[in-house]
Amino acid sequence: MPDYPDPNSPRDPEPVISGHAPLGSPATGRAWGKSSSTRDAREFLSGPLSRTAELFRIARIGTEFLRGFRNLHFVGPCVTVFGSARFEPGHMYYELARQVGAKIAGLGLTTMTGGGPGIMEAANRGAKEAGGRSIGCNIILPHEQKPNPYVDRFIEFRYFFVRKVMLVKYSYGFVIMPGGFGTLDEFFEVLTLVQTKKVERFPLVLVGRKFWEPMVDFIKCRLVEGRTIAPGDIDLFSVTDSPDEVESMLWQGVEESAKRQKKAPKRSRLLGE
Repeated sequence: MPDYPDPNSPRDPEPVISGHAPLGSPATGRAWGKSSSTRDAREFLSGPLSRTAELFRIARIGTEFLRGFRNLHFVGPCVTVFGSARFEPGHMYYELARQVGAKIAGLGLTTMTGGGPGIMEAANRGAKEAGGRSIGCNIILPHEQKPNPYVDRFIEFRYFFVRKVMLVKYSYGFVIMPGGFGTLDEFFEVLTLVQTKKVERFPLVLVGRKFWEPMVDFIKCRLVEGRTIAPGDIDLFSVTDSPDEVESMLWQGVEESAKRQKKAPKRSRLLGE
């Protein structure tokens, strides 16, 4: 088992890389999207309501799925990048996500994020600067949220689960940058789908070794050794610091997905596409 550092012991200063913020330094930006969702979305999980209300909600959910399909049907194969909204330009993780976005664009793939600031902005920015496509998918909140200026299309969803379906359905891979609860939620949800074979295996890459190593050690020393997951499950994701390695892993996933992919969708004049 690994030796975890004593939190009370003095720490060596963090190295400064290329003049940017020290690797692993705290985030300094503001939260984004951290407020109550719409009333309808909250009521959905509040217990049984009238049959009429539930019937109308089914219609709204179906309409939301349809709108998502319509908006994302022709955006091309995507790679979704998750990470904290609180890392500002100049921070090591922001600049790293920016490089990752450029690598995704270099593969001819669309970069998909939540459309907000921080890591999301960095990935969209890197893709945009490299001539690639950028998509933002977020949740509708009571107060208006402006997307970052680097997205080509910004799509808002009322329900979290609809958004999650869209992110998985149209992505050939996931890149997980340092982040908080939302980032962890997305990572473990996608990891569970791959583990249980609900989706085909595709690249799932954690970027930022120093940030993610304690979590990976926990998975190895508690989950694997405790036999709550299979030893091979640790191989369902990768950890790296290198944008070049991210590019290589994603390319392998694209090749595998292309073999399974059926004919590319064609636009229909009848549907106004």
